[in-house]
Amino acid sequence: MGNSWRIGIDKNNLSPLVSTGLFKYSRNPFSLGVLLSLTGIFFILPNILTLLSLVLGFFFMQVQIRLEEEFLTNNIPGYKIYFSKVRRWI
Repeated sequence: MGNSWRIGIDKNNLSPLVSTGLFKYSRNPFSLGVLLSLTGIFFILPNILTLLSLVLGFFFMQVQIRLEEEFLTNNIPGYKIYFSKVRRWI
C-alpha cells in the first residue's frame, strides 16, 4: 500500500485507490490475514478465549470494513468499479 497505508478512516488525507498486488484478489487483505491468524490460533489452542477472539475479531472487522467501504464509495473515484470486481475477502 505504500503511502496509502491507514487503519480506520482518515477523512483529511484521501489516498489514491490501490488495486494492485494482493488488492487484485481481496479488498481487505490485511483483515483477511488477521482473520486467518485468529483462526489458526483457535485451531492450535481451541478454548473459549481463542474462540471468543475469533468471533469478536470477525464481527468488529465486518463493522470496520463496512464503514470504510461506505466512505470509500462516496470519496474515492473508481472505487465503485473496484468494489464490483473484487471480493471483500477472497
